[in-house]
This record gives sequence, structure tokens and C-alpha cells, in this order.
Amino acid sequence: MSECLNIMPKKNRPNRFILFWKKLGPGLVTGASDDDPSGIATYSQAGAMFGLSTLWTALLSYPLMVAIQEMCARIGIVTRQGLTGVLKSYYPKPLLYGMILFSVPAIVLNIGADIQAMGAVTNMLFPQIKAHWASIFFTVFLLFSIVFLPYKPFAAILKYLCLSLLLYLVVPFLVKLDFQAVLYHTFVPTFKFEKEYLIILVGILGTTISPYLFFWQTSMEVEEVSKRKNTIVVDKKLIVDMRQDIDFGMFLTCLVFYFIILTTGTVLFNGGMHDINTVQDAAMALRPLTGEGAYWLFALGVIGTGLLAIPVLAGAVSYILAEAFDWEEGMNKKFHEAKGFYAVLAISLILGLMFDYVGISPIDALLFAAVLYGITAPMLIAMVLHISNNSAIMGTFVNGRWSNILGGAACVFMTVAAGILIYFLI
Repeated sequence: MSECLNIMPKKNRPNRFILFWKKLGPGLVTGASDDDPSGIATYSQAGAMFGLSTLWTALLSYPLMVAIQEMCARIGIVTRQGLTGVLKSYYPKPLLYGMILFSVPAIVLNIGADIQAMGAVTNMLFPQIKAHWASIFFTVFLLFSIVFLPYKPFAAILKYLCLSLLLYLVVPFLVKLDFQAVLYHTFVPTFKFEKEYLIILVGILGTTISPYLFFWQTSMEVEEVSKRKNTIVVDKKLIVDMRQDIDFGMFLTCLVFYFIILTTGTVLFNGGMHDINTVQDAAMALRPLTGEGAYWLFALGVIGTGLLAIPVLAGAVSYILAEAFDWEEGMNKKFHEAKGFYAVLAISLILGLMFDYVGISPIDALLFAAVLYGITAPMLIAMVLHISNNSAIMGTFVNGRWSNILGGAACVFMTVAAGILIYFLI
């Protein structure tokens, strides 16, 4: 009798993938948004300029990203505050305002670069549509979607937009690969003490471990916890689910940037096309070498990732300023309930769009953003480490040994990267 009760018909059994997909949330969206159009441009440059020699950075980046984002998520779950709120409550005000001074402009510059990239790629695919009109359309579309869509369906849309990244997993298989070289460069780090190579390594680190992700991850975990009824205490299952979400989200972002370097490092580098500055340069260069299929997949992926990443970037700015000035916040609130929060979000998008009209090119925007990210990332990682080890804030949910080792390594790498970048710029 008990055996009969324990046997559930196969058609009634929940699908394992569906159960796993339902568990995924902020970690998946955070990881996927990291592969935004500006990130794709950086990875394309790495492959075009240096072939497969930077593939190993995907393996290096993964554990560092997991460690930092897991700490940020845990801070949000335990404190029920975003990262800015925690800094404001427990740390000196100059530290908070210095972080805002460098972080917010960098994120807005990143938004502008992504909007311009989406407009340029749309014009490339459909020449009858002017790039600036496409940029305006995407800005207005995203603004209305974020402001007027309820949080639950909007979060679901962001989650499904992550699937657009799968386009980049297809492209390398449309060309002939040297699997021996791929395996070698994946597991054996290559160092070239050349200015261009070091800058590319700094660019990859800065693109994958970006400060805006820290703010977004922390605040979105607070939003997710607030959705769950009767979630008063932090239990083990909540932490385990969060870690699975983070692990998968960071794995996806590293897998995608690995495949982008694999594609451009195989096709563009071997084809002698090393001068790639934008995503549209990469797509156009792929076209004659790989055919229409790879060209369209690469270009459409840029639009999909832009639609995913820009709300994350703008949302991060809104959470930073709303918590700093004690405004009502949250994408789970309607416009009239959090006017300041949504006003900042709208201004961020409009300022990003304006760069196209004041002569700031995507390359310049990314360069300025990289410098500001380079300055803030080491300090923010150090803050996250300090918060995560502070039992007065985290209680029993302080860092373990491996979190501190990997977080410390991330802080060291980002500090060295910032130093290299500033040295070469000066």
C-alpha cells in the first residue's frame, strides 16, 4: 500500500528542469546581464587581437565571480537591505558618498554605450532604420516596460531574456575548430607582457567583475525575500537555493564570454581581422567568413543582451540613490509608490541615450566607465568582504574560509588591474 502511495505517475511528476528553472532568479539575471553589448565588444576584441590566448580567463573569473556575488546575495538576504543601505547604516558617510560619486557615472556611461550598440546593430541588420531612431525606440520601450509592468512578469521577462545568450553557444560550431589549441588555451594561462594584452586582461576582469552587479544582486535578493510570505528568519534552504542560483548564473556568463572569445579568436584572428572596436565591427567581420547564419545570431544576441542588461544597470543606479537618500524603492512597487526610484531610473536611461547626441562615442564611454569601475571595484570588494565577516551585521552567516580566500583573490586581482589601467592611461 505504501509503495503505491509513493509511486507517482510519470506524467504527474514535476520536470526536474522546470523545478530547477523556477528556483533560478536574481543570480541568473545578474550573471546573464554581465554579458551586455559592451562586454561582448571587450570579448570580441580579446579574440580578434590575441586569438585563443585569453580563453583561460573564463576559468579564472568563474570562482571569483561566484564568491563576490554569493556574498552580496547573502548580505541582502540576512540584512534585508541593499548594499548602499548597509554601508549607510554601519560605515562612515564619506565612504558611502565616495562610492556613489564614482559608481553612478560609470554605470550611466555603460548604459549609454549599450544603447548606442543596440541602435548601431539594428541599423546594421535593417539599414532602413536609422541607428539613433532605434536607440530612441529601445530606450522608450525599456522605460515603459520597467515602470508599468508589474514586478513579477517583468522579472520573468528578464529571466527568459537570459536565453538570448544561448545564441553565442551555437556560433563556434558553424566554423572549423582546432580542438587541441582550444583545450590548451583553456587550461594553460598565456601571459604576454605587452601593453595591449595587459589592457585586454584588465578589460575582461573589469567587465566580468563589475560594481553595478554587486548593488543589483544585493537589492534583488531583498526583493525576492520580500515576495515570499512568512519568510521571517533566514533558513538553510534559502541560502542553498541562492547559492545554486548564483553558481548557475555565473557559470552562464563565463560560458558565454568563453564562446565569444572562441568564435572571434578562431574566425577573426585567423582571418587577419584584428582591429575590432565595437560589436557591430565584430558582426560585420564575421559575415564574410562564416556566412549569414553566424552574422545574424551574433547581432541578434547583442539586442537580446542589451534588453536584459540595461534594466539591470539602470536599476542598480536607482537602488543606490534611493537607499542613500531614504526614498521608497523597489521594482515590486508601482510608480506612485516609489516616484524617486523610478525618476532616477528614467533619468539614467535618458542620460545614456543623450551620449549619442553630445559626441560621446561608445568607445569613449566604455573607456571612462572602465576607469571609474577600476577605481571603485577594489574598494567595493573590500567593503563586501568586511561586511560579510562582520558578525554584528551578518550574525552566524559570516564568511567561510573559501569565501574569504576567493574574495581576497578577487580584491587583489582587481587592485592590480586598476593599477595597470591607470598606469597605461597616464
